[in-house]
Amino acid sequence: MTNQQNPTSSTNTPAARAGRREWTALGVLMLPLLLVSMDVSVLYFAIPSISADLEPSGTQQLWIFDIYAFVLAGLLMTMGSLGDRIGSRKLLLFGAAAFGTASLVAAYANSAETLIAARAVLGIGGATLMPSTMALVRTMFTDAGQRAKAVGLWSGVMTGGVALGSVMSGVLVEYFWWGSVFLVNLPAMALLLVLGPILLPESRNPEPGRFDLLSVPLSMAAVLPVIFGLKELTAEGWHPEYVLSVTVGLFFAYLFVQRQRTAKSPLISPALFRGHGFTPAVVLNLISAFGMMGSAYFTTQYIQSVLGKSALEAALWALLPSVLIGVAAPVTTQLVQKGVNRAYVVTAGFVVAACGYGLLALAGTDSMWLVLAGAGVLASGIVTVMSQMMDLALGTVPVGNAGSASSLLETGTEFGGALGMAVLGSIGTAVYRNEIPSDAPAAAHETLGGALAVAQQLPGDAGQALTVAAREAFTSGMQGAAIAGAVLLLGAAALAAATLRKVRVREAETAGCETSLV
Repeated sequence: MTNQQNPTSSTNTPAARAGRREWTALGVLMLPLLLVSMDVSVLYFAIPSISADLEPSGTQQLWIFDIYAFVLAGLLMTMGSLGDRIGSRKLLLFGAAAFGTASLVAAYANSAETLIAARAVLGIGGATLMPSTMALVRTMFTDAGQRAKAVGLWSGVMTGGVALGSVMSGVLVEYFWWGSVFLVNLPAMALLLVLGPILLPESRNPEPGRFDLLSVPLSMAAVLPVIFGLKELTAEGWHPEYVLSVTVGLFFAYLFVQRQRTAKSPLISPALFRGHGFTPAVVLNLISAFGMMGSAYFTTQYIQSVLGKSALEAALWALLPSVLIGVAAPVTTQLVQKGVNRAYVVTAGFVVAACGYGLLALAGTDSMWLVLAGAGVLASGIVTVMSQMMDLALGTVPVGNAGSASSLLETGTEFGGALGMAVLGSIGTAVYRNEIPSDAPAAAHETLGGALAVAQQLPGDAGQALTVAAREAFTSGMQGAAIAGAVLLLGAAALAAATLRKVRVREAETAGCETSLV
C-alpha cells in the first residue's frame, strides 16, 4: 500500500499520531543503533587479547582499532543520500545483513588482515544503519511531539552506547574470548531482519534524480583526511604531515561543496540548508559534539591514570554520568512540548554543559566525584542540545530527504568530536608540557602515560616525585582545556539564543516524500 501525500495540504492536515506499531518499531531500531555506537569503543579491552592471539604489527593494530570509525565517517553522507533514493528500510536491512555477517567473520578471524577487512565492512554497515534509523524515525513520527520523544530516545541510546561498549568488552573478554564482543551483534541484527519488513514503513524520495557518483569519492576525500589528521594531532602533536592531511581534506571539502552547488542531482541538496533552522541545527550539533568528545579525552585518562583505577574500573566509573544523560532528553522534550521556546532550552543546555566544564576546572588530583559530577552535568547539557538539534533538523526537511539530513548531522558529529579532541587535547598537552619539571626524561614530556611508565623505572623517591608531578601537570592541563571548553560553550549559548529564537518547526512535513508499508 502506497500513500503519496499532497504537498499543498500537508501543513493544514493534522499529523497522524504514531501508535503501538510505530513505538514497537522504534524499539527494534534502537537495538542496532545501540550496537553500532558500542562498536566505536568495543575494542578498548579486547585489543590486548587480539594482539596476543593474532600477533598484528603496530600498524595493523592501529587499523584494527581505527578503520571502523574511518569508514563509518567517510560513508555517512553517501549512505544517507542512497537511502533517500532506494528507500531507508531497504538500506537498513542491507546494512543489518552486512553488519551481522561482518560480525561473524570478525569473531572468528584467524589473521589481522581478516579482522581489519571485517571491521571495514562493519563500518560500511554502520554507515547504512545510522542515517537509516534516523530517517525512519522521521517517517514514522510525523507528530512533532511524538517525534521529539523518539529523537530524544535515539540521542540517549546513541550517546549511552559509546560508554557501554567499553564496559561490555571488558566483561566479555574477562569471561569469554575476544570474539564474543562481535557475536553479541548477531541476535539484534537477526531480530531486525525478521521484524523490520513487518514493522517498518518504507521511505524514499519519489524524484531523487540520478545518483551522483563523482560526489562519493569527493565526500570521502573531504571527510577522511580531516578526521585522520585531527585524530593524529591529538595523539602525536602538531606534526606537518597531519596538518597537511587536514588541509587536503578541507580542499576536497571545498570541491565537494562546489559539486553539490552545480550538479544537476547532487548527493546532498543545497536546498536542505534553505530550511529555516537547518543550518543552525547542524552547526550547533557540531559544537555540542566538540564539547562532549573534548571532555571525554581528559576524564577517561584522569580516572585511570591520575586516580590509578584499572581499565575496567575506570570504564565502570565512567558509566555514572550516563544516569544524567537518561534524564536530560525526556525532561527537555517535556519542556519544549509545554511551550518553552526551543531557543531557551538549547541555550540553557549549553550553559549547563559549560557549568560541567567549570566543575572540571576545579578538580584536583584526588577529585573523582567532582570529575564524575562535571562529566555528568556536561553530558546532560550536551544531550539536551543534540536531541533538540536533531529534532529541529529533521522537522525542517521533507521526509524524502531525512536520510541526507541525518547523515549531515552525523558527519558533523564526527567532525566536531575529532575537532574537540584535537583542540582541547592540544591545549591540555601544552599546559602539561609547561608544568612538567624541565629535568624530567624526554618521554615524560610527551604524555601522562609516558611519564608514568618512566616513573616506574626510576628508583624510590625519584619515581614517586615524577608520578606526582605528572599527575598534577595533567590535571592542570585538564583545567586549562576545561576553561577553554566552557568559554566555547557559553559562546555557543549566545549563538543559539540569536539563531533559534524565531525558528518554528511545522507539525509535519510530508511534501516530496513517498511512504509505504510493503
